[in-house]
Amino acid sequence: MNNTLVVEDAELYYEVRGDGPLVVLVGAPMGADSFAPLADLLATDHTVLTLDPRGVGRSTLRPGGTSTPEQRADDLARLIRYVGDGPAAVFGSSGGAVSVLALAQAYPELVSTVIAHEPPLDRLVEDGDELLAKSERMMAGYLAGDVVGAWKQFFALANIPVPDGMVEAMFGGERDPQQVADERFWFAHELRETVTWVPDLDRLRESGVRIVVGIGEESTGQLCDRTSTALAGRLGIAPSRFPGDHTGFADRPEPFATALRAELAVEVR
Repeated sequence: MNNTLVVEDAELYYEVRGDGPLVVLVGAPMGADSFAPLADLLATDHTVLTLDPRGVGRSTLRPGGTSTPEQRADDLARLIRYVGDGPAAVFGSSGGAVSVLALAQAYPELVSTVIAHEPPLDRLVEDGDELLAKSERMMAGYLAGDVVGAWKQFFALANIPVPDGMVEAMFGGERDPQQVADERFWFAHELRETVTWVPDLDRLRESGVRIVVGIGEESTGQLCDRTSTALAGRLGIAPSRFPGDHTGFADRPEPFATALRAELAVEVR
């Protein structure tokens, strides 16, 4: 089922498939399409909710609207209540991992397990100020028109290796207008709010929500490996390993679904 839900300053596009315990899959800036293969695998025995986050894809935002972790958490809360069958197990990756941590802080009654896969929480690592300064230069460069240069800075900052010429091939020349609009929204209204966010560790510990910090098996040494390891350490838990790297949920959906099911099985024991 594809539908929309109107909230105060946005209209949220969401999809529901399957039947069973409610699982939410969310990214930022990644939308519902990025999670479709994984959602299809889980929908054999779960109700699976996916969405385009505010301002991205088919989710519209009123002029002047923003996308903070708190706003995205509120959007998720409204969707979980609307779809029903909660409390939900919630999986978030990248900026979506930040969204679901904010959800656990603000609405612990709506979630049973939160799996935060590679949240880019730059303030949790020792060189956070330096990383954030580099992010500011990257965002300024993008908004000034240096798209390829900004993406090169992004991959360098994230410590994700890319072959020569790939950035130019991916982000130069003619591109899909929706992809460009989503990308610009991320650089202008979502990225800063995500990487500067600091979780309330005490609230997370006391929430009663089972928190899982996920890291890709192939993400060793990347920035989100460092930030996720720092988060797990501060929460006093061991991180869980998932197949692939930062985008393992999309690149390797079948083994990823197996690993995710193992975490969901812990929840229902």
